[in-house]
Amino acid sequence: MSNPHDEHESSHKPPIRKEMSRRQFLTYTLGGATAFMVGGVTLPMVRFAVDPILHKKGEGAFIKVVEASKITNEPQEFNFELPQQDGWYSSVASLTAWIRKDESGKIYALSPICKHLGCTVGWNNDKSFPNEYHCPCHGAHYTKDGKQLAVAPKPLDEYKVMLKDDWVYLGDIVANTRVK
Repeated sequence: MSNPHDEHESSHKPPIRKEMSRRQFLTYTLGGATAFMVGGVTLPMVRFAVDPILHKKGEGAFIKVVEASKITNEPQEFNFELPQQDGWYSSVASLTAWIRKDESGKIYALSPICKHLGCTVGWNNDKSFPNEYHCPCHGAHYTKDGKQLAVAPKPLDEYKVMLKDDWVYLGDIVANTRVK
């Protein structure tokens, strides 16, 4: 007869270790290397696509342009410089604005870029259209508030304006809110 104790011991044999075949080793190695390379190529592309979403949009920089006391009811042309950073390249953009006070004394600034084809408009630069902005390229003209009168599809854009310490600061260009 067999001893029940012996039967119990025989069930505790160490498990047989299954060896990895060469084919399995190559499959795991090549699969891991491929996943690593795909991740190395894909992660920078994903970061490039998602990175702008993660950056907070700032309020925008305001640039000191002119003393508020120099602004009149007649549009005046003022040039100013805007420092720009594009990646590692730093540059300075030269910009222009037409600044004036309206009838209530509020200061506003218009962009000189014509909404027809992007030429630069001037104030009173055509005797045929007195007291108007005129585009010399294709004949578009605008009122003092920037409302289009001919040719252009939209009114002149305006700059955000901030008054601080008796100075006029200009910010981002926005769509004209002065005209309907």
